[in-house]
Amino acid sequence: MSESAGDLSSRAAAQAVVDLASARDYVAILKPRVMSLVVFTGLAGLLLAPGGANPLIGAVAVLAIALGAGAAGAINMWYDRDIDAVMTRTCARPIPAGRMRPEEALSFGVALAAGSVLLMGLVVGLAAAALLALSIAFYVFVYTVWLKRRTPQNIVIGGAAGAFPPVIGWAAATGDVGIEALILFALIFFWTPPHFWSLALYRSADYARAGVPMLPVVAGERETRRQILLYSAVVAAISLAPLAVGLSGPVYGVSAVLLSATFLYRALAVFRDRGVASAKRMFGFSIVYLFLIFCALIADRAAALLGWA
Repeated sequence: MSESAGDLSSRAAAQAVVDLASARDYVAILKPRVMSLVVFTGLAGLLLAPGGANPLIGAVAVLAIALGAGAAGAINMWYDRDIDAVMTRTCARPIPAGRMRPEEALSFGVALAAGSVLLMGLVVGLAAAALLALSIAFYVFVYTVWLKRRTPQNIVIGGAAGAFPPVIGWAAATGDVGIEALILFALIFFWTPPHFWSLALYRSADYARAGVPMLPVVAGERETRRQILLYSAVVAAISLAPLAVGLSGPVYGVSAVLLSATFLYRALAVFRDRGVASAKRMFGFSIVYLFLIFCALIADRAAALLGWA
């Protein structure tokens, strides 16, 4: 059966839209909001490492971390384009909205991934490059391809990908990984489940429609609220570990106690509430919490170097 003029016109219009993928669309597939937090924690690892790094080397390391994070985001959007199309939160992304071809996003992501690792290896060092490659591979193959659509523990295990940046920054400055860097890794790793499960609580219908087995969809809201509280308690405990190993001092200590107490208070509110308002507040505050915790670590280091603490 031949296509009508209307069908041909619609297809041509859709093709024209795809052909006009804008610079804004290319930025969007890098997940810039996620990237900003990744870059900041990577910078924190670099600044907190003993001895620091040459400013030029440090700048290249941060750039490579940003490119690697963006690459992982682009490949994730390519792979998840089918479920993104049916979720309210993601249907306006460039690929499901028809503004970019899937193969363009994949090619862009792969090129950025290879470039970021190569840049890190040639300018900064092999240890940092290996960790960057591992973080990209973990996010793409372990979280996106293997875990996300198969298990409610997707965020728990997959959270390791987002916890690598401060370790990469530390390795960029020192050439190795110390216990301090592992503590920074653990802080982000255990922060990730309450952060994403708070989002999943008020977006559970989206995940259910897409067939993604997030914890609220599989285990129910009550268990999700309990897990948020439990993981938040672990986060609060780990937030004090930098004090125990001498990574930080009183400036950070006071900040960590206040921030973690608020984090726990928000988690307790989610546990007690049966609506979504507290989950939305928890999700928003969790981003602020992680940013301020790392700000406090940097401020504490600066105060110590200036002799103020």
